[in-house]
Amino acid sequence: MNEFLSQNYFLITHSVEFLAAGTGLFFYKKYKSTAVIYFIWFLVYSAILDFSMLYVRFFKTFGIYDVIEDTIFEKNYWLATIFWVIGSTIFYVFYFQKIISNPKLKTILNFTKWIFILLSILILEYNYTTLYNGNITILDVVSTLAVFFAISLYLYEVLNSDRILIFYKSINFYISATVLVWWLVITPLGFYELYFSTADWNFVFLKWQIFLFANVFMYVTFTLALIFCKPQYD
Repeated sequence: MNEFLSQNYFLITHSVEFLAAGTGLFFYKKYKSTAVIYFIWFLVYSAILDFSMLYVRFFKTFGIYDVIEDTIFEKNYWLATIFWVIGSTIFYVFYFQKIISNPKLKTILNFTKWIFILLSILILEYNYTTLYNGNITILDVVSTLAVFFAISLYLYEVLNSDRILIFYKSINFYISATVLVWWLVITPLGFYELYFSTADWNFVFLKWQIFLFANVFMYVTFTLALIFCKPQYD
């Protein structure tokens, strides 16, 4: 299993990401009149971003690692933190703000979005050196809370409307449930980032396994939801 992970982890992860993004683009016309188009473009963004984070491997493969060695770009933590942890959180809060119809809840989410942006700036300023060397755990937690809050408001509105009768037909329900599970599974790993090194290969492989299964679950669910759900139910 460990050998399989070391050889195929990135291939499988990027395959399911591009599968979801490609499926979204294929069914783009189907969701053209709904907020799901924002989600489709986010899937494209996610796939490209995750692939771009392989730049360190690229520099090593082509023997030009010395170009970024001992610089702030030596590791890709900065890219993941700014464009995934912060970027994806802002998107999800924005997305649920789009699909919620209650004006008060929309206002609350808009306020949440700007509070998160402000907190992110302050956290990055305080943890500037960590940004280039590892995960910023407090930012991961704040990010999870913001996404969890946005999903909670969406589900609250669904529970208090007629949409609860056909919730299982809504693509937004599957998006919210899947994102919630993924975030709750992945976030705790940040507390153990200290052990993610060649000094502890057991944790490295465990983390890869968790990330792999979580990513496959998330992107395959997104793919199936895009194929089988009908936008008119939202």
